[in-house]
Amino acid sequence: MSHFSDALRSAHSSLTAPSASGRTGRGRIVTGSAVALAAALGLAGCASTGSSGDETGDGLRVVTTTTQLTDFAQEIGGDDIALTGLLPAGGSAHHYDPSPDDLLALGQADVLIVNGAGLETFVDDAVEASGFDGTIVDASQGVDLAEAEKITTEAEHEAGESHDHAEEGDDHGHDHDHAEEGEDGHDHADEGDEHDHDHGPVNPHLWTSPEYAKGMATEVMDGLVEADPDHADDYTSRGDAYTAKLDELDAWVAQEMAKVPEADRIMVSGHDSLRYYLHDYDIAFAGSILPSFEDNAEPSAAEIDALVHEIQERGVKAVFVESSMNPKLAETIAQEAGVEVVDSDAIYADSLGAEDTDAATYIGATVHNTKLMLDAWGVTPDEVPADLES
Repeated sequence: MSHFSDALRSAHSSLTAPSASGRTGRGRIVTGSAVALAAALGLAGCASTGSSGDETGDGLRVVTTTTQLTDFAQEIGGDDIALTGLLPAGGSAHHYDPSPDDLLALGQADVLIVNGAGLETFVDDAVEASGFDGTIVDASQGVDLAEAEKITTEAEHEAGESHDHAEEGDDHGHDHDHAEEGEDGHDHADEGDEHDHDHGPVNPHLWTSPEYAKGMATEVMDGLVEADPDHADDYTSRGDAYTAKLDELDAWVAQEMAKVPEADRIMVSGHDSLRYYLHDYDIAFAGSILPSFEDNAEPSAAEIDALVHEIQERGVKAVFVESSMNPKLAETIAQEAGVEVVDSDAIYADSLGAEDTDAATYIGATVHNTKLMLDAWGVTPDEVPADLES
């Protein structure tokens, strides 16, 4: 984090104690803490300038990394937490660099909620630079990561990818197979302060499976209960209600995807971000435009040619582009392969949508993505359950 000056670090050290000027309103989602930064640089003449919300200092200070985790924390934490989301709508953790505002917000937080599974390569440096000394909740601990590794390698084998860690086998189905015990080969934030900075054999986009999202949300709930036992009943009540909605979401997607003929359920995505969604709903994976878990990789000419061939060979109907990616390469590949490209109303994978979109929440984004796929594959979905629309 060499781009942060010693002066800013010194100024931050004077702000590590909570103050009204540096916090958000209870339950309010913001990105960073502009007021705290202004105070640190000596630019704010009044402590209350720009402050929004609770002046009493009540509420657990929670910082989240991804937009999905911000949504989980808001749903479960409600008005009992002061919530700061580091990544904005449209932001990708793959190439995120914390701003001084973000570091100041993190330094004042009681709880940091991370995706884990090697997604946030910036976390260790951010924690060190900010002086954060609170509790880290690793949401991936709510997921069977040995199973996730198995799904990852099986999907790579199916797609014919040449990753070193690909293994034979192509089991594919909605039910997760808990065939392996333990989490060998993974460091999962022992006592909340260690993070594996290599993606390793696990695709870190765990939230794309509603079942895995349920496990992650439960981990968030448990973390909030442990950090703030005075509000345990409230966190548990809201958490149980939210995970029930995730069960309903899972059932609706499974019902709708079953209407698509198997031969048409073939995905080509912008990057390798939908492994677990595809696994859950029996959707074959023909490949991705960017041959990586990350959305900033560059495919070779040979990889592009191979993908075009795969699209034509398997009768893929459409190429889908994620909202965080430039659609130009997808358009070129789709044109060469002679298929549709879905980029005007993009898939939300790495990030949720802006507040004024139907993808502003995790449930909304998953419903949006499902409808988009169904439409491209020639199926009109049934009405979405009212609980999910709300």
